Amino acid sequence: MDEIKRLRELADRSFNNGQFTFTDFLSVAELEIYYENEKELRFASPKLFGGCDLSERKMIRFGNEEELGYSQEFPITALSVKPLLNKFADDLNHRDFLGALMNLGIKREMLGDIFVKDKQACVFCKENIAGFIVDNLTRIKHTSVKAEITDSIQDITAPDVEEKIIQVSSQRIDAVIARVCNLSRQEALTLFSEGFVYRNGRSCSENAVMLQPGDVISVRGKGKFEFSQQLSISRKGKLNCKVMIYR
Repeated sequence: MDEIKRLRELADRSFNNGQFTFTDFLSVAELEIYYENEKELRFASPKLFGGCDLSERKMIRFGNEEELGYSQEFPITALSVKPLLNKFADDLNHRDFLGALMNLGIKREMLGDIFVKDKQACVFCKENIAGFIVDNLTRIKHTSVKAEITDSIQDITAPDVEEKIIQVSSQRIDAVIARVCNLSRQEALTLFSEGFVYRNGRSCSENAVMLQPGDVISVRGKGKFEFSQQLSISRKGKLNCKVMIYR
């Protein structure tokens, strides 16, 4: 497989030449290939990062400061992209921002996650194309925009969440998904067999996994939520649990 071959080459180069090496931004599916082969790559001290804690698309860095004797940050730049006149701007969404960037001839692997809120976006990109985007991304649909390098990402990357109390028979992932997504238990089980469930960014095929506070669950086509905590037990022995649903 080309992807694992590339990862091995980067790991070997880091280890043998005493230098940091980096992948491009990897999709969730590509990251799953890494996770499946994680043990054999540990010799090169891999670390993952995508620009912020909630990033799903990530780079892998091979090498660490202790072994190499120097430090090197991930080559990731955050860009703020805003309409020049918000009052007259189109209602821009993720697809609009991504499409405009791709129309500039930028390959998807050069771009990380795009967080969109109130017609503006935070775009994570490889640092070597940040200047190109700043100079050339001037219009999205019918809206004139301005792109700038920024360190202020919290307002846009922080998710809009809705707190919800659910009642389940156990903290099993399939039971919680069924309740959060309003599915039957059988419908929830089908999601696992089809590979639609991710736990903390990793594919999850085990429907009996017991969720822990802080676990973030993504269900393709259904949404994303964080299992926050178990609150109490009802008179009938059900668990009252708090989840944070991403909007």
